[in-house]
Amino acid sequence: MKKFIVGFLSVFLLLLGTANVFSQNPKIYSVKSPDAKLNVEVGISENGLFYKVSKNGKSILAPSFLGLKLKDSEIHKNIEIKEVKFAEADETWQPIWGEEKQIRNQYHQMLVYVQEKENLKRKFTLNIKVFNDGFGFRYEFPEQKNMKDVVIMDELTEFNFPEDHQAWSIPYQTEFYEGLFKKEPLSKKDTISTPVTMETKSGQFIALHEANLTDYAAMNVYPDKKTSNLKVYLTPWSTGEKVFTKTPFQTPWRTLIIADNAGDLLLSRVMLNLNDPTAIKDTSWIKPGRYIGIWWGMHMKKYTWNIGPDHGAKTENVLRYIDFAASHKFAGVLVEGWNLGWEDWKSFEFDKPYPDFDIKKITDYAKQKNVQLIGHHETGGNTLKYESQLEDAFKLYSKYGVTTVKTGYVGGLLDGKEQHSGQYGVRHYRKVIETAAQYKIMIDNHEPVMPSGLQRTLPNLMTQEGVRGQEWDAWSKDGGNPAEHTTIIPFTRGLAGPIDFTPGTFNFTNTALPDTKVHTTLAKQLALSVIMYSPLQMASDMIENYENNPAFEFITSCPVNWSKTVVPNAKIGEYVTIARKDKDSENWYLGSITNADSRKLNVPLHFLDKNIKYKAKIFKDGKNADFEKNPYPVEILEMEVDSKTILPISLARSGGTAVIFVKS
Repeated sequence: MKKFIVGFLSVFLLLLGTANVFSQNPKIYSVKSPDAKLNVEVGISENGLFYKVSKNGKSILAPSFLGLKLKDSEIHKNIEIKEVKFAEADETWQPIWGEEKQIRNQYHQMLVYVQEKENLKRKFTLNIKVFNDGFGFRYEFPEQKNMKDVVIMDELTEFNFPEDHQAWSIPYQTEFYEGLFKKEPLSKKDTISTPVTMETKSGQFIALHEANLTDYAAMNVYPDKKTSNLKVYLTPWSTGEKVFTKTPFQTPWRTLIIADNAGDLLLSRVMLNLNDPTAIKDTSWIKPGRYIGIWWGMHMKKYTWNIGPDHGAKTENVLRYIDFAASHKFAGVLVEGWNLGWEDWKSFEFDKPYPDFDIKKITDYAKQKNVQLIGHHETGGNTLKYESQLEDAFKLYSKYGVTTVKTGYVGGLLDGKEQHSGQYGVRHYRKVIETAAQYKIMIDNHEPVMPSGLQRTLPNLMTQEGVRGQEWDAWSKDGGNPAEHTTIIPFTRGLAGPIDFTPGTFNFTNTALPDTKVHTTLAKQLALSVIMYSPLQMASDMIENYENNPAFEFITSCPVNWSKTVVPNAKIGEYVTIARKDKDSENWYLGSITNADSRKLNVPLHFLDKNIKYKAKIFKDGKNADFEKNPYPVEILEMEVDSKTILPISLARSGGTAVIFVKS
């Protein structure tokens, strides 16, 4: 339920209660969070429309200007506030899958109606929603006489931080977002992608991103004149324009999470709450799961993608993987290289299997074993060709009962000219996901646009890449992902949504590139199953490397769908501990990891039910474990614990601990 109260320039009204009060300055309006700690103010100065933000009276954003740069003009100055409305909402909704069983959507809202004073008198609404842990705002343009077809050249949106915060980010030009997040002051950045995660001098944490990226260009930011004032740079079309649209339209939400500690960043649901509820009426076919695949063997050059004597997608090899999946209760087997076109990565045919891949035999066998074949569509970035075959491709999979597809866009620019994060790419990905939903197919999107919460609206969008994942440990010429990488990702890329990082490598000997390796212990690989959230999660290694290893029990027993998530302790770039409760049982699972430094942590188990004893099965770094010299030792032990227990955790260098808690 929402309550609206209208405030005109000449009349000041107080929203019911004391949370939303705007000041007595007739040019300033403000809206506070439900707990009254966060305050967003909007006004107009001689330089145009601006907003500023504070928490507990301390500045979060200094006055920051707003507006759009169009092809023929700007909507920025010479404007006035015609009307202000206030609203509030407090509801709880249940995600189809996720990190919690239910999510509270509580906010206070201010709608600021703005119009140009002269000339075309174009108008828009600044829509602001303020939550206890952050806020979002967007521009909304109604249908209007003097504004129909619109070409946006950029936004004039600013985020003027009052201090030069330390920030983790990747450069805007990082291909497919597969980069290492670098920490440095905001003023030292170039143009960077969001999310941008910041730590203030006072120990506060802030994350800048966007929500509900729909038919628009992705938002990037850059420091204006090497200051801490970040300005928006939208990903352009190849022709230079940023967005083609027409009224009515609305931009994505520009979001800020504001947290008192690093762990709370991971628990914010501002982005999801700013996306629309599910557009899929029947969601019974959308099922999270853990899977395996022939993929790592390809990186190790044991198998090939294209047909030949070592073809990975041979029927016999796929059946072998299906047997393994069934025996260990994996939901599916991913098979890449099954279709024509891998010889040149261009002439892909998405409904024509190689002759040695018997799709009927494979899917019939998988069904008998209660295992799903997970399909694969690598496009090579040729979106026009893919879209021309999209219906036939999904029809084929639907015919054989394939309900999950991994899509890929390796090959630089889309169709040789457009960026993945431009409006062109955003439109394409949306079309694929919506078409897949019509055929009851779930999507794992690789080489995507940075996620922005679309999985709430289209929950068949299960997971996405957009990260420097575990595959880099197979072929990266720099030697693989550094030890601290996975202690940074949850607080950066992870804030944008589920990550198909593919943890679970058990054999660190790289037969393809001996100088490249996995820079973790084996116990850390186990813990990453909890740390890296994804409702579709792949155990990355070849099945031979899992056989007869007791540590594999944690991989096979760890769920991917949760009813509750907590973060007992975390320090970005150093360590993180996450505990999650299984959505389908009373069991809890915990993962704790560190960077290249060994360390000891004390983890309070307050999240366990009170007055209940649990059996904790602990998978920890064994004696003399070390990610460089001796990564394999894993010690498995059991102990009785309860909610009052402080669990001591000892982590080797780039090590980990994984725990299963079962009620006694």
